[in-house]
This record gives sequence, C-alpha cells and structure tokens, in this order.
Amino acid sequence: MTRLGRVAATGALLLVGAACSSGSSDGDRDGTADPASPSSSAAGAADDGVTASPDVPEPTTEPSPPPTSGPAELERWFDAEFTGGDLQVGEVRESTGSYTSYDASYRSEGLLVTGVLNVPAGEGPFPAVVLAHGYIDPAVYVSGQGMTRERGRLAEAGYVAFHVDYRNHAGSDDDPALDETQRFGYAVDVVNAVTALRDSTDVPVDDDRVSLFGRSMGGGAVLEALEMAPGHAQAAVVYASVASDAADNQRQFSDGGGFWDDLAARVGTPEENPASYTAASTGPHVDRITEPVLIVHGTADDTCPPAWAEETHGLLLEAGADVRLDWYEGEGHAFGPQFDASMDSIATFLEQAPA
Repeated sequence: MTRLGRVAATGALLLVGAACSSGSSDGDRDGTADPASPSSSAAGAADDGVTASPDVPEPTTEPSPPPTSGPAELERWFDAEFTGGDLQVGEVRESTGSYTSYDASYRSEGLLVTGVLNVPAGEGPFPAVVLAHGYIDPAVYVSGQGMTRERGRLAEAGYVAFHVDYRNHAGSDDDPALDETQRFGYAVDVVNAVTALRDSTDVPVDDDRVSLFGRSMGGGAVLEALEMAPGHAQAAVVYASVASDAADNQRQFSDGGGFWDDLAARVGTPEENPASYTAASTGPHVDRITEPVLIVHGTADDTCPPAWAEETHGLLLEAGADVRLDWYEGEGHAFGPQFDASMDSIATFLEQAPA
C-alpha cells in the first residue's frame, strides 16, 4: 500500500460518518459562486479528533523563475517544455465513505502551487480530473474554493479530483508577471497538474485517463491548456465558460477596476488595439485541440452569455474537433436544480472518452 493509502485508511477510521461539505456561497465576478464552504468539512474532522494542518509539505525540487517579460500571446506557450511535478500530499481535510480529501501542492514552472486532492476509496488506479476554478478575488480566496460540489461528485464517481488553486492564490507562490502575461500562468498550472498526477507514486492514477474540467474563467484556462499542450489530457469539460474571444471577456468584465480594466489601460481597449486581444484568444487556435470536449452551459447565464458557448462550439466544429454542447434550460451561471444532472452527464462523457 502506498503512503497515501495508509493515510487514507487511518483517516477513514478516525472520520467515519464525516459529511460532505456545505455552507455559504462566495460570489465571483467573472467566475462562479461556490455553494459549499471548503472549511466546513475540516471543522467536522476536528470534531472527530483530527486537526487538519494549514501547512502543506512543499515539493522538494529547486524552483526556477517563471517568465517575467515578453509578449502576452497565447502562442508563446505552444508546445513549450512544461515543468510540472513533485506532487506532495498533506493532511486529511475530510473523509467520507466514498473518498478522502487532502491538502496538496506541486511545482509548476518552479512555483509552488497548492490545491485540494480528493481520492476515491479503494486501491485504484483511478481516472483523474484536474479542476480549474472560476474567478474569485485572490485576496479572499481559500484553498479548494469554487468547485467543492464538482470535486466531491467526481470523487464519488470514482475519479481522483485535483482542484488547483493556481499561482497567486491561497498558499501558492506569487508570479509577479501574471497579469502582464495575460494570466496564462493559470493554464500552465493546469497543464503541469496533469504531469504532477502522472508522476506521483503516492496517488493511484491511471496515467491514460487524466482529463480537465474548467468552470467560468477556468473554462478559458482549460481551452488554453488544450492549445498549449495538445494530447496531454484525455478529454476536457468546459462548464459555464468565459468566451474564446478575449475582447468579449474584456467588454463583459470591465467594471471600473480589476484585471480587464488594467489590461485596457496597458494595451488599449479591443477597439483601440484588436490585435492584442486576438493574440490572447483561444478562438483562432482551436484547430490545435485534439481531445474530446464537452461544453456545458445554462440558457439563462447572464455572467457568461450563452452566445459565447455557441461561438466556441461553432469554432471547434469548424476545426473538425470532437465536441458536444449540452444546454440546460433556465440554468444560470452557478447552476442549481440541474447541477446533479449535469454532473451525471459529465461523468458519462469522461467514462466514454477514448484513453
């Protein structure tokens, strides 16, 4: 049994009966609301005599600095030599009859990136999914926030679910060039999380079945990751996603402050400098995507308009990609009544994707 297996077995005995987390929502300007609090399950664990440490073991590799200059163009990362790995598994956050959740960290471009890792009960190896969350202000974001429901449902379905905090979030290292390089570092962290899972000897992952799942801003990061490293993942889910045209995102989310307003101050608006926004968009490069893609969107989403899903779907179809668009009538950005149905469909899609 691996070290992780021994920890899981101990945690399961100590935390019998611990429930899945639930609690308050946290708003997300260009992302999603998380209807489950990531801290509630840790509190439950403490009630059973287990205290989760806030410290995650740091990877042992020596860091190398991320890019600090250069053009903010997506093509800059095409077929790059990605340096992800050294996954470290920390304290148990919660344990249910279906899975155990851990604090975790890994290296991405030399940076420490934290996250939350849900591992199903049993020996494995298990298929895995890397989760890319939507926008939540890094000043208030806590580890694992934004996709608590999705992480739990996937683990219950038998998937290792690795929620990536991203650089500049929670306990991760800061990348001072993140905004200047159009936040492409988030997608790099997603690519490197796949490698970290495959390289780990502690987490029982089926190397041929590692997929991506991005929500809102994270959907954009997943599309970027697919274009940066074609063939690196098995399949991808793009859920209530931002647009594949950076100009659309700037117009929608510029609201008197924040990243998109700062971007316009640096390079101009989409009308003033359209070339910069085209260079930062995934739409012109969807022909690089080789994995099956499932797009999930609600017809009443007023954060990421349904037209964006239609546009991305159309571009992928035109490029000959294996893509499907699932509409959920009346659902808004966060998904409510049909969330379970959407997750059932996603689990089926991932199960059927060719390895």
